[in-house]
Amino acid sequence: MEKAKVYFTDFRTKAFGDGLPTKLKKMIKKAGIGQIDMKGRFVAVKMHFGELGNISYLRPNYARAVADVVKALGGKPFLTDCNTMYPGSRKNALEHLECAWENGFTPLTVGCPILIGDGLKGTDDIAVPVAGGEYVQEAKIGRAVMDADVFISLTHFKGHELTGFGGTIKNIGMGCGSRRGKAEQHSDSKATINAALCKGCRACLKECANNALEFDKETKKTHVNQNNCVGCGRCLGACNFDAISFGYDAAVASLNRRMAEYAKAVLDGRPHFHIALIVDVSPNCDCHGENDAPILPDIGMFASLDPLALDQACADACLKATPLPGSQLSDNMARQGFVDHHDHFANSRPESEWRTCLEHAAKIGLGTREYDVIVVK
Repeated sequence: MEKAKVYFTDFRTKAFGDGLPTKLKKMIKKAGIGQIDMKGRFVAVKMHFGELGNISYLRPNYARAVADVVKALGGKPFLTDCNTMYPGSRKNALEHLECAWENGFTPLTVGCPILIGDGLKGTDDIAVPVAGGEYVQEAKIGRAVMDADVFISLTHFKGHELTGFGGTIKNIGMGCGSRRGKAEQHSDSKATINAALCKGCRACLKECANNALEFDKETKKTHVNQNNCVGCGRCLGACNFDAISFGYDAAVASLNRRMAEYAKAVLDGRPHFHIALIVDVSPNCDCHGENDAPILPDIGMFASLDPLALDQACADACLKATPLPGSQLSDNMARQGFVDHHDHFANSRPESEWRTCLEHAAKIGLGTREYDVIVVK
């Protein structure tokens, strides 16, 4: 496979010149977004709206810039993300949209509609075959994501407590999974029910096809028959009271590989384009309800038709950067007995690991790790 092209521009601007959104527009045009036929087609722009309390997510201005370019090309863009598997401010479409609005993402600010990809309760998904999948045979992807004719990812590249960094593949693979799809990627365990939270409404029983959920008439609570549970996760969206949960117990390498296979399911068979911004590089995911000080300086904006090459280019750029003082990374490096992994993400979160994701993505044909950088002034 020949090298991919990854386009780059920094965050420098001139006084009284164009702003960063305009610079982003110029860069993605140079990177070939115009090669995609978007006339009259629905275009999903996948991004993270940030958890309430977190302010390191990408600003709505960048989403507006992408939506403006898509509309100029004749496309019909919409911003999208799927609900989370954990209780928080984005576990159903109502709360997810309110969170997005509070964080500044509205049709007025971004210039296009906002749709939650897996519906009201995170149950509106579709099983998508994974060509060459070794860990996932059918990915559970939000239906609105798969209904789009064209797919664009807009990624905040930052650290992550499990996967080393949250990049393009994670934005697509984990982000486009429905609630049960996220559970499939994260968990090797079966459902559990917190009796204190269970209201005995029995809504979850209607979703279980394996007779794994049983209602106790005496306690008026539902419990899980572990012998019958297959860990499919369909019950997650049925519970309005956060009583049902799955463990985050998948080994990191397994999580990484499943995530890559989910990303392949999302992208196969339709045009796609990818953008990543290395800015406000928090040590943890934007799913946190807080954000720590950045571990690395702002580096720039990247774009490519190849999602794997984009992740590799962003990772390489981060590894060349100098850690910022007063951050989790610099604190770790100053500790007595510090072991240098020669990897800023591993030095920041030693329990995390990202290379298996990119290795597996290359193996299943998601793209190439070889690239050339083209600088856009």
